[in-house]
Amino acid sequence: MVNSATCKLEASAANPLPRVCLVGPLPPPSGGMANQCQQLILLLQSEGVDVEFVRTNSPYQPQWVGRIPMLRAVFRLVPYLAHLWRTAGRVNVMHILANSGWAWHLFAAPAMIVARLRATPVIVNYRGGNADPFFAKAPKYVLRMLAKASMRVTPSVFLQRVFANHRLSADVISNIIDLSRFTPTRPRVFGDAPHIVVTRNLEPIYDIPTAVRAFAVVKKSFAGATLTIAGSGPELANLKALVLKLQLADDVQFSGRIDNACIPALYASADCVINSSTVDNMPISILEAFASGVPVVSTCAGGIPDMVEHGVSGLLVPIGDDQAMAREVLRVLQNPTMAASLRQAGLVEAEKHAWPQVRAKWLDAYIRSATPWRAP
Repeated sequence: MVNSATCKLEASAANPLPRVCLVGPLPPPSGGMANQCQQLILLLQSEGVDVEFVRTNSPYQPQWVGRIPMLRAVFRLVPYLAHLWRTAGRVNVMHILANSGWAWHLFAAPAMIVARLRATPVIVNYRGGNADPFFAKAPKYVLRMLAKASMRVTPSVFLQRVFANHRLSADVISNIIDLSRFTPTRPRVFGDAPHIVVTRNLEPIYDIPTAVRAFAVVKKSFAGATLTIAGSGPELANLKALVLKLQLADDVQFSGRIDNACIPALYASADCVINSSTVDNMPISILEAFASGVPVVSTCAGGIPDMVEHGVSGLLVPIGDDQAMAREVLRVLQNPTMAASLRQAGLVEAEKHAWPQVRAKWLDAYIRSATPWRAP
């Protein structure tokens, strides 16, 4: 009798790359998980991996369905489940990009159930800084399902610690930064007009008001300073009101969501990137700033201290402290030697998250988790 381990070994000898089903979102809208999912598909395919993709945020068909809450859930869930069922029977491993809250219940949990019914191993690639409170309050089935996954992967040591606190092991495979998209430029001579950039969505957890108030303080020392806020979200009206109240309307630009192809140009024009999030894991925006050679000032939320070493690759401040954020931004702008040191360390950090350093970990995860070969 040939056991499954032997079958896997023979299959690997014939074709070392398992057939993978990737489950996750795509832009639009752009966001950390959607951008990572899009990059991963393209990079895996470039390595010769046979990737089948099941999208969790497919456009509504017809479009008017998206305006009717209950109906839109049905119109998205039914084809999603059908696609999962068909695909799970053809692949050797299912890689699910998962998140906390309703996203878990609506997308990750159904995918895990389908995979189990189809006897397909599952890798849960868990993301998001809200994991700890979600696990603490979620129904018990959430942790039970996670425990049954073939492999649990987080992009940061921070989330690995969260999993350990809930008695779950997890491997760490970093988020990916495509260095070919970003070209570090020479520091600008900005005089009294530095350009400061925020590249987070306009949502409460990213606390953009703290960044705006910090900019108001910086403005007192640099009269020509400008702030670009690149993102969209429900807080736009409140933020515009705050900008008016602080008399910054001529100095703050709300650019809206910027396409991925245009983001490198925004970083190239920046003298400092600030991140004011209150909950976070491993922000792609910080990696992008590093790869662009732009100094970063950030809060110390979640997993950020695991990727930003204070005083070395960036400067960290307490959550919600606009005065501390302003002081650190001023240190960057007023000290070219410090700014140059931060830029260099950021570039080194970005290299650690490039595809050549990450690819082997994902390929190994697929090979270790995969079932014996299945016919297409």
